[in-house]
Amino acid sequence: MRQKNEVINTSKLFKYLLMGLTVFLGLVCLYNGSSFAPRLPRADDPLEDGADPVTGRFLPKRYYSDELPEDQERNPEVPRSIPVCDLNHSELIPCLDRNLIYQLKLKPNLTLMEHYERHCPPPHRRYNCLIPPPIGYKIPIKWPASRDQVWKANIPHTHLAQEKSDQNWMVVDGEKIRFPGGGTHFHYGADKYIAAIAGMLKFPDEKLNNGGNIRNVLDVGCGVASFGAYLLPLDIIAMSLAPNDVHENQIQFALERGIPSTLGVLGTKRLPYPSRSFELAHCSRCRIDWLQRDGILLLELDRLLRPGGYFVYSSPEAYAHDADNRRIWNAMHDLLRRMCWRVVSRRDQTVIWAKPFSNSCYRKREPGTNPPLCSSDEDPDSTWNVLMKACITPYSARMHKEKGSGLKPWPPRLTAAPTRLEDIGVSPQEFLKDTSIWHDRVVDYWKQMRSLMQRNSFRNVMDMNSNLGGFAAALRDKDLWVMNVAPVNASSKLKIVYDRGLIGTVHDWCESFSTYPRTYDLLHAWALFSEIEERGCSTEDLLIEMDRILRPEGIVIIRDKLSVINYARKFLTALKWDGWISEVEPRADALSLNEERVLIAKKRLWQVELTML
Repeated sequence: MRQKNEVINTSKLFKYLLMGLTVFLGLVCLYNGSSFAPRLPRADDPLEDGADPVTGRFLPKRYYSDELPEDQERNPEVPRSIPVCDLNHSELIPCLDRNLIYQLKLKPNLTLMEHYERHCPPPHRRYNCLIPPPIGYKIPIKWPASRDQVWKANIPHTHLAQEKSDQNWMVVDGEKIRFPGGGTHFHYGADKYIAAIAGMLKFPDEKLNNGGNIRNVLDVGCGVASFGAYLLPLDIIAMSLAPNDVHENQIQFALERGIPSTLGVLGTKRLPYPSRSFELAHCSRCRIDWLQRDGILLLELDRLLRPGGYFVYSSPEAYAHDADNRRIWNAMHDLLRRMCWRVVSRRDQTVIWAKPFSNSCYRKREPGTNPPLCSSDEDPDSTWNVLMKACITPYSARMHKEKGSGLKPWPPRLTAAPTRLEDIGVSPQEFLKDTSIWHDRVVDYWKQMRSLMQRNSFRNVMDMNSNLGGFAAALRDKDLWVMNVAPVNASSKLKIVYDRGLIGTVHDWCESFSTYPRTYDLLHAWALFSEIEERGCSTEDLLIEMDRILRPEGIVIIRDKLSVINYARKFLTALKWDGWISEVEPRADALSLNEERVLIAKKRLWQVELTML
């Protein structure tokens, strides 16, 4: 009898141990996200009928409310808060901060505009703090209304309105600043000026897009970018470029308006765009000495223009008859003749040149003619911190043979495989597959953000690791524009972005980007944090830089491996990116990383407390 009771007791003990072990393993599985336990929802999980794609499928904000403080307790490296910069730094651009030039006792050549080029602070001098908005900051006016008006409190500078009052650049009107659409050489409206240029070129119906063959434009010395603003209805996208000079807020106004634009200068270094990127370059009273250093700045435009590309020049040298302007005109005309450019039209205040379609003219020049052709071992697409050279960039053998770029008109150009794919070792089939993958990914992003979306939620968008431009291409039907950023280690791919009729730039994300604070509504970072970690750069610095660029109530989408997402997530509260948070395990595709996750967060609107001032 005793032996039987012992067997029963042993059996019960074994049963309890087994049950305990099962519970323990279940908890372990739950903690590690095992397939045997409840897991992070996947992007391809079926939705219940009528379920919201965020609350029904993804982790809602409350999932993090208890976890973030706990993470801070377990890991002292996670900040409970990040300091707020002084309000004097509300417009700080760290790599274009002229105060830094003086503090570091640099001696830039002012004649060559080196003081407007990038000079980044060393790590120990970086501002590891959040840039505050100015007092009274308001959520920007939505596009398309923003083209014509912005809140004065957001950019509290009115000196341009006073200085350019006779040119209709901008007008102060109570709490707003309005933009009538004028410019230095088009006081009565950029739209009329653009139509006049198309008429000079004899394009059908005086439409500058020329049936989709003019798509990418470079506007040098763009002011507040009204020229670029009025190109948009023609399906032309301009990279509007100006330095942070005496008109220092012009690009800030342009971006606040929702117009594609960036800070930059024709100084000593190549502009960060690949060769053969633009069908047309434009300069309206841009105050550039085109004859300096053997015409090196015109030769930079030559590098950037596509075969047969146009240079539209509106300036006194084109029409004035005084001795100084005639001298400049004659010298400029002679230089461009030796560069094989020809005048295609000249009327009133404007002259238009066109560059050749092939190398034939270069080969017919007399030996020793200047400027010389660039060496065959020069890479015309290498641009990051590359000095300009006073030489002509000849066409590749393929372009010379085709007598053109071989690109389709817009919009078919967006999805057609460009011939320069061969330069980067990508097949047309791989390109089309990439386009399809990004279409599906963007559809999933928009489903994930459905509860946030309002009409015209986004206008200024940045793809921080643009690859072949698939993310931007997938947004074709949205009323927005994308700054496609090619990291320095993938800069060769940017030519494909331009060949699709999109715009972008090269950048090293170990440094600050050349834009004002609060200029983008959405930042998309695919595999970017993994890349900078491999290079030994700081994740925290990049997060703080993203915050500087991002507008209040803006959205960040970070798509990366699980360890990166887990680390970035710990900073969301300190960054004030906890207005809304969602995380998903995306469906796998040919571009997926190992254990990939998508983290989407919304930045809160916050103000500096008056007691801090």
